[in-house]
Amino acid sequence: MEQDRVVTEQRTPWHLWVIGIVALLWNLVGAYDYLMTQTENAAYMGRFTAEQLEYWYGFPTWVVASWAIAVWGGVLGAVLLLLKKRLAAPVFLVSFLAMVLTSIHNFLLSDGAAIMGTPAVAFSGVIFLFALGLWLYARAMARQGVLT
Repeated sequence: MEQDRVVTEQRTPWHLWVIGIVALLWNLVGAYDYLMTQTENAAYMGRFTAEQLEYWYGFPTWVVASWAIAVWGGVLGAVLLLLKKRLAAPVFLVSFLAMVLTSIHNFLLSDGAAIMGTPAVAFSGVIFLFALGLWLYARAMARQGVLT
């Protein structure tokens, strides 16, 4: 005899759509920046000094790989969040950790802060907080049963 299973569907909160769309747009900007930098797009990279270009183009392979994981993981995490998949939380976590690893190189193991200046350091702080917030939000939504 099979027991009836009662499946309760968790209603999707309105803020998931807002945060998911903002997260996707935010991470797509990061993906665009990554692509323009990696392809050495002259029009995009023309705003940097020769010293800054040397810095960007001199990243070790592991930093470029970590940056790629951070950026594309953020895009994937946002898509998964919008699809209401609980996999969004661990993907955002991996993206966040890759971003931290990239920042360790950029600001502790190299002269990135001196070369790029205070605005770049401040903006990296914003990126850090945003990435951390996305992971915490997705984790909370998964724990509440919104993400399946």
